[in-house]
Amino acid sequence: MKIGYARVSTDDQETHLQIDALKNAKCGRIYQEKASGAKADRPELMKLLDNARKGDVVIVWKLDRLARSIRQLLDTAALLSERAIELYSLTENINTTTPTGKLTFHIFAALAEFERDILRQRVNAGLKAARRRGRLGGRPKSLHRSPGCLGNRIRSDFASDLVAAFEVEDSKDRQFRTG
Repeated sequence: MKIGYARVSTDDQETHLQIDALKNAKCGRIYQEKASGAKADRPELMKLLDNARKGDVVIVWKLDRLARSIRQLLDTAALLSERAIELYSLTENINTTTPTGKLTFHIFAALAEFERDILRQRVNAGLKAARRRGRLGGRPKSLHRSPGCLGNRIRSDFASDLVAAFEVEDSKDRQFRTG
């Protein structure tokens, strides 16, 4: 039986393209999920691995949908191979049942990890360069840390109102976290 697996990393992404390709490949069952490939906890992949039987073919749209690191990909491929389950990647046209397919699988897995490492290096270099120029990444702070800040005064007034409303003792040692 042909079993498909589709995965996207974030809720903003959709699996439509992968599902269409897996349906065109005549997959009898398709597992899909929205989970980072870096996470070990991927319930749909675990269900697929539990339900796949000897002689089945696991089909993915692209190898990076199955795993995010070469180690994870090789471990998954080894697990499938031990159970006599084939692996086929539609985009890379890789079929692990042949010696050439196995070689191609290992080359593409290494290239995919290399590509991710290069991307990570470029992103980190860009962030470092931005910091040197005085730009800080991340979400802006909602309140300033200075005691006279309007936001902090409003919070203090609100806390005083709560103390009065609930008739509790006021410690006056309030600290308002801003980040």
